[in-house]
Amino acid sequence: MPDTRFITEFDQYLFGQGTHYDLYNKLGAHPMTVDEEEGVYFAVWAPNAAAVSIVGDFNEWDENATPMERLEPLGIYQIFLTEIKVGDIYKYCVTAQDGKKTLKADPYGFQAELRPNNASVVADISDFKWHDSRWMKKREKFDDKKNPMFVYEVHPGSWKKHEQTEEDEDGFYNYREIAHELAAYVKDMGYTHVELMGIAEHPFDGSWGYQVTNYFAPTSRHGSPEDFQYFMDYMHEHNIGVILDWVPAHFPRDAFGLAEFDGTCLYEYADPRKGEHPDWGTKVFDYGKTEVQNFLICNALFWLEHYHVDGLRVDAVASMLYLDYGREDGQWVPNIYGGNENLEAIEFFKHLNTIVKKRNPGIVMIAEESTAWPKVTDKAEYGGLDFSLKWNMGWMHDFLEYMKLDPYFRKYNHTKMNFAMVYAYSENYMLVLSHDEVVHLKCSMIEKMPGSYEDKFKNLMAGYAFMTGHPGKKLLFMGQDFGQHREWSEKRELDWFLLDKEPNRHLQAFVKELLHLYKNNKCLYEYDCYPEGFEWINADDGDRSIFSFVRHSESGKSNMLFVINFTPVERPDYRVGTTCRRKHTLVLSSDDKKFGGTGKRRPKEYKPAKKECDGRKYSFRYKLPAYGVAVFKF
Repeated sequence: MPDTRFITEFDQYLFGQGTHYDLYNKLGAHPMTVDEEEGVYFAVWAPNAAAVSIVGDFNEWDENATPMERLEPLGIYQIFLTEIKVGDIYKYCVTAQDGKKTLKADPYGFQAELRPNNASVVADISDFKWHDSRWMKKREKFDDKKNPMFVYEVHPGSWKKHEQTEEDEDGFYNYREIAHELAAYVKDMGYTHVELMGIAEHPFDGSWGYQVTNYFAPTSRHGSPEDFQYFMDYMHEHNIGVILDWVPAHFPRDAFGLAEFDGTCLYEYADPRKGEHPDWGTKVFDYGKTEVQNFLICNALFWLEHYHVDGLRVDAVASMLYLDYGREDGQWVPNIYGGNENLEAIEFFKHLNTIVKKRNPGIVMIAEESTAWPKVTDKAEYGGLDFSLKWNMGWMHDFLEYMKLDPYFRKYNHTKMNFAMVYAYSENYMLVLSHDEVVHLKCSMIEKMPGSYEDKFKNLMAGYAFMTGHPGKKLLFMGQDFGQHREWSEKRELDWFLLDKEPNRHLQAFVKELLHLYKNNKCLYEYDCYPEGFEWINADDGDRSIFSFVRHSESGKSNMLFVINFTPVERPDYRVGTTCRRKHTLVLSSDDKKFGGTGKRRPKEYKPAKKECDGRKYSFRYKLPAYGVAVFKF
């Protein structure tokens, strides 16, 4: 009777159909005992190769010493070796039809060497003892539309670093160290989730993890697969969700990677007009091949199910959807209907999102999609792509353009801040101020702000308050919550020393207050995706550059009124309309001393009078400071 731990005919059938969702349990390197002998089972897909052998220290990297057996009909090569063990390094020697030999890392390998080395490492990832059952049970009921999500985007290699020495040139934290310090910071600040940039193995630090060579291997910069399991477990034990950036759009040309894996374009489109990104110099996955779809979908499931990851932020979705993305006329091939839509990528997304959500209730699939492609977050059965959330790039661009302006000119650009509400419910959105906005000479958030040094901080407080009150889930990149001055660089840690300065501490304290306010008040998140949850009080006060709006709760109780002044002009006689006569309690004032304000005493409670203002029957007066933020609960 054949050993079902090896590749079976049924495995090949499912793989050929693109529905072998646990394929990583068969392809790759798997330690096991066969006939009372300990060893490792290897299997790799290379249908167009003339031959495949396995090489490593165990056979002195002899390309001819250890040939693998070919299985038909899919061209999977397999071997069981007793002379190899956990921790050993290996590669596949793939011989193309023309006789050319190339050493390849394992596409399904669970661990890889630290760059500049690039061999795969035999790993046993089955023994970790998880302690997050309570979190995983609770996750099944998570509703990405109605639950709070304020995400802290983190690049693990530069959030914090050890002192860089000759012995430790990189100064990278281990996953276990990151877990303890990051969980403490995130919990104290009040974020609900962290999003990790580029955790899958990649050879070039400057790619930030967006050019992946080992899709199943957590980067060895921060330790072993077990160390990463510890990170996930620890975050969950502290009630922090973890989202990973995931890159199914493209992969690099490195000879040891997926490019021309078996001597042919196996994972990528063969036609360079479809299979290469001119702007990025990378290869594009062939979404028309069921085996390639299977590779990507089972990889997504691998992170979500094996590592207990809570969601994926899918990178560069627009580049996958449009055949002419980043290409000039003549550089792309229309689809069968003559259009520029990649029909195969559309079907891939529908397949991916439906199966991932079906198998893992409560996980979040987020699209980084920068165009007006319709129905990104609509159900597949209604013609949508079935993502949970979409990054709101339109809001981000308008918001930043407005915030950069000298306050005098903001009155002429008032619609940049209220336009997003015109389309706010066309998709389920996440508002993002990500790493992309603070690199490549775009300046850090604090340095984008106009005015004096002091005014920059007040401006940013007003901006963050507007973001927190605006419908949509939220994401903020590391360092921007305390006013990082320099642009972000992966080569150094954040400028934590800035917290020795009062303005930075005040900004951090303000963001912390916003985060806890957000997390502790349902009106700020449970109706994010429903028009009933938001109401403008005055969207058109352009001359004074003041915005006022209400966030409603589902119950109708504990609503919040936001008033935000985007100029350095004090409004001592300011009157704001409101929706009812209930008492309004001031729950956040940017004028508090702990935020660098004047600290002037002001009433905590305001009783609206029956006096028309902002088109409302009721209103009350509030002394609105320059760049003032006031949030009232009623």
